[in-house]
Amino acid sequence: MKRSFAPAQSVLFGACLALLSAFASAAPATPEQFYKGRQMLLIMSADAGGGYASYATAFAPYLSAHMPGRPRITIQFMPGAGGIRAMNYLYASAPKDGSVIGMVHSGVPFAPLYGMTAANFDPRKIGWIGSIGAPASMCVFWHSSNVKTWQDMLKRPNVVGSSGAGSQMETFPIMLNKLFGTQTKVISGYKGGNDVYLAMERGEVDGRCGVSVSSVNATRPEWLPQKKVSVPIHIALERNPQFPDVPALVEFAKDARTKQVLAFVLAPTLMDRPLLAPPGVPAERLAALRAAFHAAVNDPKFLADAQRQRIDVKEVSGERIEEVMTNAFATPPEIVKLANESLSLAGGAIRAE
Repeated sequence: MKRSFAPAQSVLFGACLALLSAFASAAPATPEQFYKGRQMLLIMSADAGGGYASYATAFAPYLSAHMPGRPRITIQFMPGAGGIRAMNYLYASAPKDGSVIGMVHSGVPFAPLYGMTAANFDPRKIGWIGSIGAPASMCVFWHSSNVKTWQDMLKRPNVVGSSGAGSQMETFPIMLNKLFGTQTKVISGYKGGNDVYLAMERGEVDGRCGVSVSSVNATRPEWLPQKKVSVPIHIALERNPQFPDVPALVEFAKDARTKQVLAFVLAPTLMDRPLLAPPGVPAERLAALRAAFHAAVNDPKFLADAQRQRIDVKEVSGERIEEVMTNAFATPPEIVKLANESLSLAGGAIRAE
């Protein structure tokens, strides 16, 4: 039997349908619905052709594959101001819907703590997705130099190359001189880390400080296995399992204050190639990004590709990065001041090469 409605009932029924339709259209899209068919941007704080670009190019396809809706990810390079340009953009100007993410230099989030007036962001409000690595920095010296051990760095004058102020190649050896009494002279003016390697091979400098194992393996894969360089120290808070006999710098801290300075200065080494989302990204989309990151960084195919490309991978969760930021910003001001002085930053920020 066909059911009929009185005029008043029909109006009420129509209003209910309209209200239900409005609620349905106002309901937020699920991550699957939002990302399906979408073009995402991965903003890089580095330029094309370097180590950061290698990581991003290798990782982006796997992140896309594990994202709900499998969006396409396009890499956009935004170098400038030691990485601060990209960070400022991601913090203040990028869409806050999860369609734009970033990969920044590990030292950049700490720039506000070093008094960088151009750093207009608060990393504690960032949506940290995760980090692909956590490499300890180290010093390497050419095999013909007179430096083989940490004691040699303390007793024998030596020369290292640097790309200039702000680079770990400059700030770290300065710190070693001030806090530990090493006898290292820094020669600045090289265009980048690769030029310093060439200078080592030519005998212009003895070595380089502020370099990761992955950097050496990616550009000079024969150096470590053929013992063309020695590794006297890891500028780190713990020993590197790949070099169990090489001490970590914190082992030589003479007092609690020095340990505090090192913990602050070396906080960026607890993460490498960190990925982030702008502040304000909906919680369910940030959770989806973190889940996709975890799946991608542990994908056997990605790990195989990384091994072929000599890319070191060590997962650091977004939650762990949040903890690192919280701890860094809780550092007493006098320790931050000492760190600035030990690095001779004078308003600059540490940047990795």
